[in-house]
Amino acid sequence: MKYTQLTKEQFEELHEEFAKFLATQKIDMSEWEKIKTNEPEIADEELNLFSDLVWEKVLNSTNYLEHFSKDSLNLFKCNETEIQRIVVKVNKQNINFLDKNDFNWFLDNSKDSSIEYFKGQKAFSKKRNTEIFELIQQGSVVSKGELYEAVLKMIS
Repeated sequence: MKYTQLTKEQFEELHEEFAKFLATQKIDMSEWEKIKTNEPEIADEELNLFSDLVWEKVLNSTNYLEHFSKDSLNLFKCNETEIQRIVVKVNKQNINFLDKNDFNWFLDNSKDSSIEYFKGQKAFSKKRNTEIFELIQQGSVVSKGELYEAVLKMIS
C-alpha cells in the first residue's frame, strides 16, 4: 500500500465509486459480502487498492496546501517539480492562528511590524505525491490557494 487506507466514513461517502471499482474487478455486492466474510485478507487488499487509487487522484489534483498552527501559518504551492512555501509568523504574544478572531486580526493587519514573512522553494526530494501526502499526514489540508496567492501578492 502506497498511502493509508481510507476511513470507514470515507468509504461510506465513496460507496458508489467503490461499487464501480469492484465491478471492474468482476465482483458484485453479494460476492463482496462473501469475500469480506470468508477471505478478509483479500477484502483488505481490495480496500487498500481502492484507497491508493483515491489518494492518487486527490494528490494528482492538489496544487495548494495550508497548515495552521498556533504561532505560524504555512502555505504551500505544489508544482510538478517543486514546492513553494510561504511561512507567516506573528511575533506578538497571545496571537493564535487557530483562533478565528486572531486570524482575522492577521488579515486586517497584514502589514503590522510584528508579522514576518518567509518565502522559499525546493525541488521535490521524493515523488511529488509522496511529499504532498506526507504534508497532509502532518496536518496540512488541501486548499484552493486563495490565501497563498493573496499573501504572495502582498509580499511581492
